[in-house]
Amino acid sequence: MSASCGHHVAFDGVSDDYKRRLWLVIAINGGMFALEMFAGALAGSQAMWADALDFLADAATYGISLAVIGMPLIVRARAALVKGLSLTVMGAWVLGSTLWQVFVAGVPRAEIMGSIGFLALLANLASVVILMRYKDGDANVRSVWLCSRNDAIGNVAVMLAALGVWSTATKWPDLIVATLMASLFLSSSVQIIRQALREMRPLAQETGLASATACCDHAGHAHTNHDAHAHTHAHHHAH
Repeated sequence: MSASCGHHVAFDGVSDDYKRRLWLVIAINGGMFALEMFAGALAGSQAMWADALDFLADAATYGISLAVIGMPLIVRARAALVKGLSLTVMGAWVLGSTLWQVFVAGVPRAEIMGSIGFLALLANLASVVILMRYKDGDANVRSVWLCSRNDAIGNVAVMLAALGVWSTATKWPDLIVATLMASLFLSSSVQIIRQALREMRPLAQETGLASATACCDHAGHAHTNHDAHAHTHAHHHAH
């Protein structure tokens, strides 16, 4: 943590320990994405597919975060903005496909949902513990923590959906949980986008001020040269 030009600077991810932790959670999330997509197809569960997409989004988020660590704040803020927008798209996709499931799909298999949901919960709790030390930071670091937290919440929700499907023999608990998870994606995307825009705003203002100063300096230099040329011309005319 440091201060620069009167502004508090959040942790930016420049740490070997943080990078090692990111590589570890990328492996965990990538593996769980593949497993849940396969199990979700077997179970016919929309909530499991929503959770698998969350794993994929997390793996991509961690990868982007690794790529921009150490780069200028404006680059990291833009990366966070892209991740926030991708979460918005994913949330909208889950909502749309859930509506499709309401009219087309049958009842998912609760036993697969419950068993894979429990395994996914363990994977997410491990990721949360691994990243707990770095839960606060700039928009880039913050987006990593929010994705990990979403995963843990999502897997508890999938297990509750499995219990609801088993006890009611209907698909509605699964669809309700998928909708709630989509809402969580959208909420997190708003948080990430807002923080990224906050971090980009002063940088944009500084860039604009620097450009304006450069333009003024250029205009002043041109004006000075014009005056000097006019003075020389007048002096020559007088002679």
